[in-house]
Formats: sequence, C-alpha cells, structure tokens
Amino acid sequence: MSVLTLPSLYDPANISSQARIQGLEADLNMNGQQYNVALQVFFILYILLEVPSNIFIRKLAPSTWLSGIMLGWGIMTVCMGVTQSFAGLVVCRIGLGLFEAGFLPGCLYLISMYYQRHELQRRFSLFYCTAILSGSFSGLFAYLLANMAGVGGYNGWRWIFIIEGLGTVVLAVVAKFLIPDWPETAKFLTPEERALAVRRIHEDMAGAAMDDFNTKSRRRIFLDWKIWINVIIYLGCANNGYGGTFFTPTILKQLGWTSIKAQVYSVPVYAVSAVVAVAAAFLSDRLRHRYVFCIIGICINSAGYIILLAQKGLPVVVRYIAVYLVTVGGYITQPLTLVWMNNNLGGHYKRGVGAAIQVGLGNLGGVVASNIYITDQAPAFPVGFGTSLALQWLTALACTVFFIGIRLENRKREKGLRDYRYNLPKAELDNLGDDHPRFRFVY
Repeated sequence: MSVLTLPSLYDPANISSQARIQGLEADLNMNGQQYNVALQVFFILYILLEVPSNIFIRKLAPSTWLSGIMLGWGIMTVCMGVTQSFAGLVVCRIGLGLFEAGFLPGCLYLISMYYQRHELQRRFSLFYCTAILSGSFSGLFAYLLANMAGVGGYNGWRWIFIIEGLGTVVLAVVAKFLIPDWPETAKFLTPEERALAVRRIHEDMAGAAMDDFNTKSRRRIFLDWKIWINVIIYLGCANNGYGGTFFTPTILKQLGWTSIKAQVYSVPVYAVSAVVAVAAAFLSDRLRHRYVFCIIGICINSAGYIILLAQKGLPVVVRYIAVYLVTVGGYITQPLTLVWMNNNLGGHYKRGVGAAIQVGLGNLGGVVASNIYITDQAPAFPVGFGTSLALQWLTALACTVFFIGIRLENRKREKGLRDYRYNLPKAELDNLGDDHPRFRFVY
C-alpha cells in the first residue's frame, strides 16, 4: 500500500513542483492566472466524488477499485504530457481529479479495518510518509528528466508527465494483485486469521457497527458534528500540504537558486519531514493521545510561516530553514488529523463516508492554496503565507473544539446519560456506529 501511494501525490503535483519551472507555461502560451486555473480545476470532481468513491469501495473489492482509479489517473497524466494547449491541460486536470478522488480516504478506510485504534497512527503515518517521500523523489526525478529536454522534440516537462504517468499505469496493473481486500474476504489470511482480524476490530469498537447504509444511518453520518468539525481541521492541513507541494521548489528558486538546484534542495525537506512525522506517530500511539501532537505540529509550522512573512533581509539559510519548519509541522499534523477522526467513528459505513467527507471538503484548502500564492508577490508571498498561517490556527481552534467535545461526550456516557439508546429496536441498536452507548472516544 505504501508503494502504491507514491503516484497519488506526484502525478497531480508535478504540474507545479516540476513542470512549471521547466517551461510548461511558456510552451502552452499560458498567461495571467491560467496556471492557477489549471491547479483549481483538479479539485472540482476530486471533491465531489470522494463520498461516492468510498461507498463503492465498500461494495466492490478494494483491490479492483483502487487499482482501477490508479490506471485512470496514470492515463490522464500521460495525456498531460502530450497536450498542445491550455484547454487540453485543463481537460486532463479535470480527468485527473475524477480518477484520483477517493484514493486517500479509501486507503485510510481499508487500513483502519485491519488495526485497532492505537495501532493505526504509526501504520498510517508510515503509509502517508511514502507520499511525503514522493515529493522528495519527484524533485530528484524531475532533476534527471530535465536532461531529456529535446528528446523526441519534447521539452523536459513533457517527459516528466509521460514517464511518471506510464509508471503509474504499470503500477496500477500490479496493484490489482498487491492491494488487500477487506479482512472478511482477504485471500492472504487463513479463515482463522480473518475471524481474528474481524474480532479484534469489533472488540476495539466496543461492538459499535454500521453495516447497513439506510436512512437512519445516513442521517447519523451526515448530521454528525464530529465529521464537520474535522472538515474545518483538515482544511488548514490541506492548504498547507498543497501549498508546499505546489510552491516549495518555486519558493526555493526565488531564493536565488537555479531550477535544478531548487529541485535538489527540496529533496531533504521532504525526507526530514517523513522521519519526524513517523516519530510523532509512534509517540502518539504509545501515549494514546492525538490532540497535543496536532498542536505541536501547528506551532512548528507557524514558526516557519512567521519567518517567511518576515523574510526581508534574512539570510538565505534562514529562509530555507523556514521551509523545513512549514513542511515538518504540516506533516506531523496532517496524518494525525485523519487518523484522529477515524478513531472516533464506528462502523464500516461511518468510517468510509466520514473519511471521504473530511478529505473531500477539506481539500477546499487546496483550492485556496492554488489562489493565494500570487506570482506578482514573489518571493515574499504575503497573501499566501499570511492566509496559510491563519488557516493553521483555524485548525488549532477546531482541534480544541473537537478535543473538548469528545471528552464531554465520554463523561456523559460514563454517567449513563446515553443508556436510553439500549431501548432502541435491536436492528437500529446494532447499526448505531459510534453513537452506541458502549463506544468511547479517544483524544
């Protein structure tokens, strides 16, 4: 699963972190805000189709669904490499959003059905940090592919799309045989192991289940305040993540480095971020706590943005350190917030749809990121850095509301204030998800 997530980041992101500084805009005669438009259109179907995707993955084999959408976005990436116009680029970006929708929440949904709640963070962060490292690999790969400029009459940025897209297509075919299915049907497990996997999750959830997607369960999902506060939490995380992916090499180039040097110097930024994020995840699982680690990540990230906002007259090395702080802090917080909400949702459909809502609507932060780094403001980017800093503290506020809310709810359940739900009809009681009175939230 970790290997398969590599193209999920570098395929949609290479338009910004590599292709832009290798001449994409000049070759397609783009001007004004057309580059920002090309970034934004990706999110149209990406946001709208997250929830349907995680409903379908429950009904189909995850190995079939996830490998199928990988194949689709690999083809779209190749098409981006051969397009001859801005209009063609926009169509390909919309198609990329169509196929990429559902991959991240689908993977989180699948992984969470194999591990208990305080076993999940370190596993998911290991998985997620492969995506972080893909930022490192994509920068290095772009450095190598830039030397192909002129081969076949194509500029270097076209070869970036073509070769990475073809790699994704090949990986998608292999993925069909690598991606596990649900624990209940996983072929790599014996019948006894499948039963044990299901039982462990059932015990960790205190019997909370939601296996019937009916009118009442849909109401419990879509009216759950926890999901909507986590959309706000993820908004700031997504803005930071996409902003860094879109603009880190460009920002490094603005420090006076060549395009190639900017690519190379972006590699250790992502590598260090991965190491720190995994270490934080292990500590979070070990201490059985999420909230404080989220706030620590936000504080580190904020320090970086403050330096970048005050960068005038600062040495290049200080501004480079600020890029580290922004990226490290962001990648501590982002996977933590995804797992934290998942830990507090009970049942198949509640987890699947909840993750899709969080990631789908939270990715509006990516739309914000694609508009706030205004070319005319480079390299200071006061709007970009200032907006991103503000959204980080919106995330901190929402995390605090979530933390207080679930602690209060646990106290109510300890006092028996939710025991009236035991009187519900058995079919409804067995489909309450985390609304079941035995379920306890983690923070």
